[in-house]
Amino acid sequence: MTLVRSRPMAPLRSLAGQRVVVIGGSAGIGLETARLACVDGADVTLTGRDRDRLEAAAADVGAQSTAVFDASDADALSQFFHDLPTPIDHVMVTAGAPHYAPPLEMEPDEARSALADKLVLTLQVAQQSVGRVRSAGSLVCGGGTGGRRPRPGLAVFGAVTLALPALIANLALDLAPIRVNLIAPGFVDTPLSARLLGDDLEKRREELRTTLPIGRVVGPDDVASLAVHLMVNTALTGATYDIDGGQQLL
Repeated sequence: MTLVRSRPMAPLRSLAGQRVVVIGGSAGIGLETARLACVDGADVTLTGRDRDRLEAAAADVGAQSTAVFDASDADALSQFFHDLPTPIDHVMVTAGAPHYAPPLEMEPDEARSALADKLVLTLQVAQQSVGRVRSAGSLVCGGGTGGRRPRPGLAVFGAVTLALPALIANLALDLAPIRVNLIAPGFVDTPLSARLLGDDLEKRREELRTTLPIGRVVGPDDVASLAVHLMVNTALTGATYDIDGGQQLL
């Protein structure tokens, strides 16, 4: 009999003792990522624009510190990173809402903002990570899958959706050995989704429950699990990870 020696499984990695920064962490995916990181033993810093909501979120998940500022303000973002204790192990960026305005009705300034805000924020965080995020640490950014399929009214949103993976792949080379990855969710049941859909929220939930291959709606905790995995798995960089419950297959 020939014995086949199986390859040993890779050890489970942990965030214990590491510093995790979540930019846009007062609700939804950012908050759930912070919660999971805290449970795993990380020292978590949450940021957001609303002080009361941010402090409540930090108390809820057990974050060690908070910072109140608008991530779209380049000077405020720079000052935030300047004041952070170093080294930082991981940065997650969930700040920045998508723009859904009809493209043919956009004023030039609105169009510039819609096209640039998310990409510029991602680039600025990458710039601030140099010299502050440790070697083999990570930058995890948020994108989406909703703009990949051309549809009327989504020209600007679609352009940003398709540009983010290219930006992330190139930043992975520029920032190496810091790892850079993109999470691309479909519909996620978050407070932002509730605000965007309003009275149509429950209808959308039921539609997804009955049509998605997984038979349920994707929640922020699903995305948070992927975010933490991208932080701790040191073999992953430069890639886009879809998490939509099979929504793109429909």
